[in-house]
Amino acid sequence: MLPIRTAVRSTSCKRCTSSSIPRPSTTSNLTRSIATSSTTSSSTKSLSHYIDGLRSRDALIISSIQIQQRGLHHSSKSLDKKRWVNPARGEGEGEGEKSKIEEIKKDSSEEAESSKTAEERAKNIAEKENSEKSESPSSSPSNAKSSSSSSSSNPFSLPSSSGSGSNGGSNNNNTPKEIAKPIIPEIYPQVLAVPITHRPLFPGFYKAVTVRSPTVIKAIRELQAKGQPYVGAFLLKDSTSDSDVVTDLNQVHPVGVFCQITSCFTSNEGSGKDESLTAVLFPHRRIRIDDLVKPGQTGLHTPFVNISEVKESEEIKNEKPEAEVESFEPDVPSVEEVREELGTVSRERSEDDSQADSQKSATTTPPPKPLSPINFIHSLLPDISITNVTNVGLDPYDKDSQVIRAIMSELISVFKEIAQLQPMFREQVTSFAMSNTSSQVFDEPDKLADLAAVVSTADVSDLQAVLESTSVEDRLQRALVLLKKELINAQLQFKIARDVDTKIQKRQREYYLMEQLKGIKKELGMESDGKDKLVEGFKEKASKLAMPEGVRKVFDEELNKLVHLEPSASEFNVTRNYIDWLTQVPWGVHSPENYDIQHAIKVLDEDHYGLKDVKNRILEFMAVGKLRGSVEGKILCLSGPPGVGKTSIGKSIARALGRQFFRFSVGGLTDVAEIKGHRRTYIGAMPGKPVQALKKVSTENPLILIDEVDKISKAYNGDPASALLEMLDPEQNKSFLDHYLDVPIDLSRVLFVCTANVLETIPGPLLDRMEVLEVSGYVSAEKMNIAEKYLSPQAKDASGLNDVDITLKPEAIEALIRYYCRESGVRNLKKHIDKIYRKAAFKIVTDLGEEALPEPKEPETTETVESADPDVKPASEHLPGDNSPSPGEAGSTKHVTTEPRKPLKVPDNVHVTVTPENLRDYVGPPIYHKDRLYTSAPPAGVSTGLGYLGNGSGAVMPIEVTSMPGKGNLQLTGKLGEVIRESAQIALSYVKSNAYNLGITKSDNEVTLNDKDVHLHMPEGGIGKEGPSAGTAILTAFVSLFTKTKVDPNIAMTGEISLLGQVLPVGGLKEKILAAHRAGIKKLIVPVACKPDIDENVPLSVKKGIEFVFVEDIRQVLYEVFKGTENEKRWKETLPLEQEPQRESL
Repeated sequence: MLPIRTAVRSTSCKRCTSSSIPRPSTTSNLTRSIATSSTTSSSTKSLSHYIDGLRSRDALIISSIQIQQRGLHHSSKSLDKKRWVNPARGEGEGEGEKSKIEEIKKDSSEEAESSKTAEERAKNIAEKENSEKSESPSSSPSNAKSSSSSSSSNPFSLPSSSGSGSNGGSNNNNTPKEIAKPIIPEIYPQVLAVPITHRPLFPGFYKAVTVRSPTVIKAIRELQAKGQPYVGAFLLKDSTSDSDVVTDLNQVHPVGVFCQITSCFTSNEGSGKDESLTAVLFPHRRIRIDDLVKPGQTGLHTPFVNISEVKESEEIKNEKPEAEVESFEPDVPSVEEVREELGTVSRERSEDDSQADSQKSATTTPPPKPLSPINFIHSLLPDISITNVTNVGLDPYDKDSQVIRAIMSELISVFKEIAQLQPMFREQVTSFAMSNTSSQVFDEPDKLADLAAVVSTADVSDLQAVLESTSVEDRLQRALVLLKKELINAQLQFKIARDVDTKIQKRQREYYLMEQLKGIKKELGMESDGKDKLVEGFKEKASKLAMPEGVRKVFDEELNKLVHLEPSASEFNVTRNYIDWLTQVPWGVHSPENYDIQHAIKVLDEDHYGLKDVKNRILEFMAVGKLRGSVEGKILCLSGPPGVGKTSIGKSIARALGRQFFRFSVGGLTDVAEIKGHRRTYIGAMPGKPVQALKKVSTENPLILIDEVDKISKAYNGDPASALLEMLDPEQNKSFLDHYLDVPIDLSRVLFVCTANVLETIPGPLLDRMEVLEVSGYVSAEKMNIAEKYLSPQAKDASGLNDVDITLKPEAIEALIRYYCRESGVRNLKKHIDKIYRKAAFKIVTDLGEEALPEPKEPETTETVESADPDVKPASEHLPGDNSPSPGEAGSTKHVTTEPRKPLKVPDNVHVTVTPENLRDYVGPPIYHKDRLYTSAPPAGVSTGLGYLGNGSGAVMPIEVTSMPGKGNLQLTGKLGEVIRESAQIALSYVKSNAYNLGITKSDNEVTLNDKDVHLHMPEGGIGKEGPSAGTAILTAFVSLFTKTKVDPNIAMTGEISLLGQVLPVGGLKEKILAAHRAGIKKLIVPVACKPDIDENVPLSVKKGIEFVFVEDIRQVLYEVFKGTENEKRWKETLPLEQEPQRESL
């Protein structure tokens, strides 16, 4: 039997049908078989001998044609008509499908535009031959060959569907017609690149891809219309990207898959939204991107090779040409002999021969490069991405290799294990295996690896590595690792599911038994329904409260709802919790208040030393409450540095008034629900902090301390500072509405006290609702009294040294304050005193030893618990004599008791004294070594300023200025802030503008400082410095440098300066004066506007020994600093003093 090489296109069948002379089907089939035969041989027998033999085997030839025919089912214009026809359809079904096949043929002929020219040429030749040989039945092979020629004119065009009949179905009615499987081109050098996300595609497994770019959608539709439904799918490296166009090769992974578009459907069409196209892709093989096609690169210039030429060149390398291949049957004549006998020599063959001759004769003229298979969409560039690709093949391997077979066996066994644990996985693997019926997936190692990668949920990078691997063994190894991870995950899921099922079964059993027990007890009358008791309890609570009318109505409605709800209902618990909170609020319940002024003074003095202003304001507040009978509408804010006792003052106020105390901090608070409560619909909802405070204290007139009100944060879920406005506004908090209770609550009887370190960070509207009380720092004398009366006794009791003769000398406390604790507050001082007593306790225990202070006997007890050892060493790390447990050993037990341990009695002969000499042994070396940097006369260009530190303390800060040759630049160092830098610029500008008056230049027209750079530095560069108060000191240092006059180190100054020489007031005077007093400063120059603040807030003990000079102009500062120098004499003429400054000294 002759081998059949190719199938006749449907278009050629259509031409044969339109022929005017009918031809018998047997001759047509015979001619088609001979024309498409791929083998030739030399034969001596006549042609009639073979024609007669072949006619007798007509049925066999037709059968072989039907089996060997292959054609592409072109995409129809209507996607509903696209379908596969079973090639084994019976006779009864053949007639029903005849019309559909004809429609498909018609569509295929209309859409095969790429071979239109060749088909027209073949048609003209066929008509000419038919007219010459109208009576000869051998014209059919010519038509068939013309059709084949037209089909092969385009190397990338796909053969259409073909049937066995050539006369429109009139002959061979019993032969079934079919639409065979598509022919996929082996080489397709240029494709439309479609980027995909999340997971790469693998050959043999369908995937739906959605395209939203209108241009890419148009390109896909044109590919289908032109019979080239092929694209390349490449995985994007950025999983968050959602692009339909590849603009850079680095945007996608280089290896992807060559896919066939099997079907498409659109969405959002006509709905006003952007149209999207969902294409179902079937990957066939792996491909690699070579490069991107640029917009100016057309199909004529694309360096592609013809697929047929590549195939033929590969065959020519290893085999003989087609005309020289020997036939399988030695007596069969060659194709050329048959064609010459019938007079139908192939025009294509002659054209090929003539073309070959012309090529031989004109070797200098290269043949034109073939067109791109998809050059008809090049016009859409750059809105689409077209890439040049090459196939990615497998490295040579031995299928019978023991390693490969072992890995395949392991993969199959892992598949089975996972399928036993997860039924869904088993169904998924089955469906994937069934979709690849054309090949045995479990027998092919590369397909088995792809299947393992497809069904796994591994990372994208691991899946792409499997796709890019060209070694079968490496691909199987990677797939095995992915599948092993799936197995571990499946085992863990199975274990979790089993544990959950066990717990659920246990709970269901317990629930069933409890319900039975409840029913038995109810039948026996042992207990009533729990819901009835609950309702009675709520009614009893509500009867003791003075609920407002609106609240009472809500309570009755919710209680009525609770009665009609089943306890098993989900809303039952929500309603019960709501009624519980509603009855926990102390409606109308308040504690009696005590407005005794003497009692308040006693309580405040017991808890705090000093703070005279704060105590007086609190007493005034209580006096008004005594006369009015209430203190409604007052919100206090205590502002001051850390450690000055703001929180403890709030406790003292509550104790003096006899009110309940509740404290909560809003530092870092970001959720409004913490203040206003959650909605009842949320899981775990509860009221806000004000309602929780009322429930906690059980009265409606407590003192609520809101701590750190200056540190409230703001986030996506609201601004708590704004939520505080309603709560702290006396006009609004009479009907405060909590989100959870959803009924108005009267907070007007609550006394709110807030604390803050700074006022600048508090929102303006919130600060406006509060009355601010400044709690400034303590001076050294106040710290001494606080340490002796409060801190030392508390630390002694906390260390267990109440009965021990231990003495902390006042000199030691003074040294502690001077060299260790200079902060405004006493928190750091308390820590150091606690440390002193702890060190003393340790010294007593170590000196006396176990003989004087033996451990008490363990109480007799029989209760034991299993010990939890923090460190369990492995057996290999155990040393000789190490009895610590090893891993896996049963833990030891420990005896436990409920009896408290009694304190030990220290002998009476123990005496401990802490003096300045041995203070270092208890608290370490001093932190502050000296109070000022220059104790003797400093060089010219140095002045002494006063600063306020961030911890609430003051400091004496020297300012150093020097000059050097340069270009008149000013350099500032010492971690200076923006404001202090501006002060330095102002001071230098004042000096330059008044250089002649200050005696720096000899004439008014002389330019100064243009050839010098000035460097200003403030020591202790690790400490940030900010603020305008160093203006006078900086200007004094400049004048001292340029006039070469030294400044007295016992003179310090503070104050802001203006550009024209005015001295402006500053803050923090109490702390600054305290620092000057500690450093031994004799004269302070301060703005005259600060005099009331000094008179009111600075104690006399601090001002003693210091002369205060109050100035309002910079000239007064300079006259006071440089008194008795040559500068003063000169300035009397050039810079006269208009008014003497005010002076005050004690």
